[in-house]
Amino acid sequence: MKWDEFFVTGDPLIYGAMVSIVLVSLAILFGLTFYKKWGYLWREWLTTVDHKRIGVMYIICALIMLFRGGVDAIMMRAQTAAPDMKFLNGQHYNEVFTTHGVIMILFMAMPFIFGLMNVIIPLQIGARDVAFPKLNAISFWLFFAGAMLFNISFVIGGSPDAGWSAYFPLASIEFSPTVGNNYYSLALQISGIGTLLTGLNFIVTILKMRAPGMTLMRMPMFTWSVLITCVIIIFAFPVLTIALLLMMFDRVFGSQFFTMANGGMDMLWANLFWVWGHPEVYIVILPAFGIFSEIISTFSRKNLYGYSSMVLSMVIISGLSFLVWAHHFYTMGQGAMVNGFFSITTMAIAVPTGIKIFNWLFTLRKGRISFTTPMLYSLAFIPIFTIGGVTGVMLAMASADYQYHNTMFLVAHFHYVLIPGAVFAVIAGFHYWFPKVFGFRMNEKLGKIAFWFIAISFNVTFFPMFFLGLMGMTRRTYTYSAETGFGPLNMLSMVGAIGLAIGFIILVYNIYWSTRYEPRDKTGDPWDARALEWSTPSPVPVYNFAVTPKVKGRDAHWFSKKNNEPLSDEKITKIHMPSNTGKPFILGIAFFFLGFFLVFSWWIPSIVAGIAVLIILATMSFDRDHGYYIPVEEIVQTEQKLRGDTV
Repeated sequence: MKWDEFFVTGDPLIYGAMVSIVLVSLAILFGLTFYKKWGYLWREWLTTVDHKRIGVMYIICALIMLFRGGVDAIMMRAQTAAPDMKFLNGQHYNEVFTTHGVIMILFMAMPFIFGLMNVIIPLQIGARDVAFPKLNAISFWLFFAGAMLFNISFVIGGSPDAGWSAYFPLASIEFSPTVGNNYYSLALQISGIGTLLTGLNFIVTILKMRAPGMTLMRMPMFTWSVLITCVIIIFAFPVLTIALLLMMFDRVFGSQFFTMANGGMDMLWANLFWVWGHPEVYIVILPAFGIFSEIISTFSRKNLYGYSSMVLSMVIISGLSFLVWAHHFYTMGQGAMVNGFFSITTMAIAVPTGIKIFNWLFTLRKGRISFTTPMLYSLAFIPIFTIGGVTGVMLAMASADYQYHNTMFLVAHFHYVLIPGAVFAVIAGFHYWFPKVFGFRMNEKLGKIAFWFIAISFNVTFFPMFFLGLMGMTRRTYTYSAETGFGPLNMLSMVGAIGLAIGFIILVYNIYWSTRYEPRDKTGDPWDARALEWSTPSPVPVYNFAVTPKVKGRDAHWFSKKNNEPLSDEKITKIHMPSNTGKPFILGIAFFFLGFFLVFSWWIPSIVAGIAVLIILATMSFDRDHGYYIPVEEIVQTEQKLRGDTV
């Protein structure tokens, strides 16, 4: 292989990316060396098994991926802003929209959700950690390895170019002979294993580690949403893993699972992908519903309306999410009977979703509403997501879908679902729980400015796409003529995309400003909130709770405050905690190199990396970590320091 085949060459944008990667890497290495932080980085972060630190690392990765996916989005909008643009060529545009979809869904939305899950769920259920702390670390480093493997593709070897759904035969070696879709297959397999492990870990954590008195029907709604999401994960992600494995066999070993000849079936890929892909939408949406439920209840100063119906509606949504996958290919000739069935199931899923909308509205009714930054995102979510839901019902009509399918109308629809239903949620949750992790709130003025930029610009960006789709503009079109009449609405969409970028820049600046200037919170409960996580000091100590709380009802912390009753009357005793370990981090490195060598079919290095993975797993299976104890004196001192009072 020649160097110009190994590195992507010939595009100024790629050269700029290469230079920026090198400069940023050198700056990080210089900073760690100059400030002598290598030891701190290893001890406190790379080897940590603390669920809160792992959650923070997930969120940091998600913010970086938000930047990468956002740059892709700006490039797409720039290319289509006017007729006959020459900013990107057709191949580069294909790569950009493919990586944008994968990164935003799998490497931005999901890790952001997982980050909030990791930080908050053990606190909400009164646990000291997750059920399997080391497995939690393995999950993160496998996700990170997959994300890094996917992201180096645009400078080494070339990015995948068959769309985020990688339909065959477009993704086959015949139509995509570069290694781009090898990256797709292997990176998603590696990160998917980490996701599956996370699902198993949190199911066990929620079912087995709740505080005394916290029955299932006393759990906070965010915890319920995560439990149901994890059940979806363990049923959906094995399907994706097998599909990607078959994809790799087709591309690397010449098998015929998804070919057009020799007994293969390209539609097999479409079915396997969407059997995973539509539940995947709810893997990011259901935790978002839980986040909005927590925030709306807190800032309405009311308990959540219709708690039982909220739980039941999420259970129904999770079941129906596995019965709608074929609505993604109504136009592929599967017949009226099949289309009719999936049209009915798709419309049916709108019913439990509508129940949740009314529950939130009734929670707001007669509430003493505080218009904080997280509440603004939650309130904006309701009407914008409703537009996404209504247009989804329009798309659910199989006959009408022949008009809407593969047009910009569809692009507008799923952005009206995923951005308010996932991005608004994680930003709201980020603002809401930020003081719990770092001990200070983000600046409210900057937060509200960013919100208005994001909320208004989102609609300016994507609402014109509904009309573009009805005018006949197909998605994935990288250029068009002036005679089509698509230019003005596409230019308006570009203006909105610039506004979105400004909003996210203000959000990042808010993190910097707040870190430097915002006053530190000593109450542990700056929002006067309801759930159990707000009973801990901020930032939360490694052991979470000095004594295990005893739960007497829903909104345990709220009623503890209002009734002036302590959550526990037990005395402080020494606390057992798991030890840090570097093996998950090393395992992630081994998986990264295994995936990288397999991308290029370098068999000897692949075998060596595979053996390294097996050796690390074997050594970890024989680990006997006895952990360590935190003495009573240290706990008392920590509580006094964080709370500013006596224990």
